[in-house]
Amino acid sequence: MNKDYSILFSLVVEGRWKAVTLELEKMNEVDAAAFLEEVSHEDAITILRLMDKDRAARIFSNLSDGTMASIIQKVTGDEIRLIMDRLASDDAVDMLQEVPANIVKRILANVKSEDRTTLNEFLRYPEASAGSIMTNEYLVLRKWMDVRAAIEHIRRFGSDSETIYTCYVTDAENRLEGVVSVKNLLLASDKAVVEDIMERDVIFAETLDDREEVAHTIARYDLLALPVTDSERRLVGIITVDDVIDVITEENTEDFEKMAAMAPSDKPYLKSSVFTLARNRFLWLLVLMVSGMITGGILARYENAFSVLPVLVTFIPMLTDTGGNAGSQSSTMIIRGLALAEIDDRDVLKVFWKELRVALVVGAGLAAVNFVRLMLVGSGGLLVALTVALSLYATVIMAKTVGGILPIAARKCHLDPAIMAAPLITTIVDAFSLVIYFSIAVRLLGI
Repeated sequence: MNKDYSILFSLVVEGRWKAVTLELEKMNEVDAAAFLEEVSHEDAITILRLMDKDRAARIFSNLSDGTMASIIQKVTGDEIRLIMDRLASDDAVDMLQEVPANIVKRILANVKSEDRTTLNEFLRYPEASAGSIMTNEYLVLRKWMDVRAAIEHIRRFGSDSETIYTCYVTDAENRLEGVVSVKNLLLASDKAVVEDIMERDVIFAETLDDREEVAHTIARYDLLALPVTDSERRLVGIITVDDVIDVITEENTEDFEKMAAMAPSDKPYLKSSVFTLARNRFLWLLVLMVSGMITGGILARYENAFSVLPVLVTFIPMLTDTGGNAGSQSSTMIIRGLALAEIDDRDVLKVFWKELRVALVVGAGLAAVNFVRLMLVGSGGLLVALTVALSLYATVIMAKTVGGILPIAARKCHLDPAIMAAPLITTIVDAFSLVIYFSIAVRLLGI
């Protein structure tokens, strides 16, 4: 639900900045950031300067990339240092990955040397990897600690951690050995040793693992955070569920855009220029237009059949639309299954066999309905009705098997399965359905 910011807007117009900041202090940080998106960047900077620095940094981390970049360009070096000091490391890295290179240089030039080293280390990880979304703000316990010492450690360093609900247990070389919850620590004896109460079967990721796989792991095991290690199992960070939600949202948006035959965009619709939106759509429309010419070529090849039996033309839209819809149904289900890791590349034969059986049932039903309809209305007689029914049956079988197999084939070729969605599947199926239709018509009707 959108909040009503009318009172805040009136305060900004009147220049009552102190009153604005007092109102924003009462609001959720996300809602406060949403309000700052609606005012000028100069006004946003004025408001942030008057606020508590920690809260201002948290609000800043919820701003859009464009607003962040504009503010960074306008504030002083000391203010940049204050913002970066108070930003969580994963939020800082997210920002640096999205803003222009000149802004990145300005930020890195104005942070502490140790922060610069940390940020550069995080930035070297590939953008789609686990390392790119992890944070180094977590609690580490040594396995030889007793519970009393562990709790004292949490009290001392917990405020600087992303989460304190789960603590990670390491050895002297910082190798991950186990995890222990704060709940188990509080319920254990003060003299108990962490090593004796920790869980040794640790679910973790490595820095170069794909972030989508990390999201699936966290969702599968209902985790609030996932430890991240290097290749030698040394703990280097954690990934929290809020970062995973961002990953899932981004990946779903990207898949949705590809399934709609558009190039993915990292900007909201209303903040994208007309030229950007046109560019993202033009290439795919061009590809589909050119591939659609194949359909025209097939129709031209069988134009003699039209002149002999014009009624055949009237069934083409029904055949192509039904085939396209059947293929889209299958491709959508398989793309979703691949995205949720419910289907693997090795399941290609299982998918083919299942879609074939579904197609046989669905196709038989649709063909029977059409055959009866054509016989009742008398459109062309028995042979025409049989031609259309058989063509529809074969088209549905072809469309559903192709729609089920192509997304898996795309992933086998290291392509995004989402490109094999409705627009492309429909174009492919249209061509094959016409070939099937006229091949059957030529044999049954002798034209």
